[in-house]
Amino acid sequence: MATKTQSKSSTNTKVAPLSDRVMVRALEDTEQMRGGLFIPDTAKEKPQQGEIIAVGPGRYEKATRVPMELSVGDRVLYGKYSGSEVTIDNEQYLILRESDVLAVIG
Repeated sequence: MATKTQSKSSTNTKVAPLSDRVMVRALEDTEQMRGGLFIPDTAKEKPQQGEIIAVGPGRYEKATRVPMELSVGDRVLYGKYSGSEVTIDNEQYLILRESDVLAVIG
């Protein structure tokens, strides 16, 4: 059964990723000015850091479930164009496979 744990600022809608997928809230860069110039949202690079909001139960391998190494609350690095972007309750999230996560921060 999927873990439906949510953090305080999470969605009102219960979302449970399937298999070896995780749901990530992107952590935005706080810097909007570079050298005194304003950088519009369309020119900014996609964030590559996020916080895990929900975790699936894990994948099956040879009829045995392999548990997830990631957990809710982990801060992670992921590939620039990894996963699928979804909007839930007017908030942007990213759903990606555990294998798309490159590293856990701190």
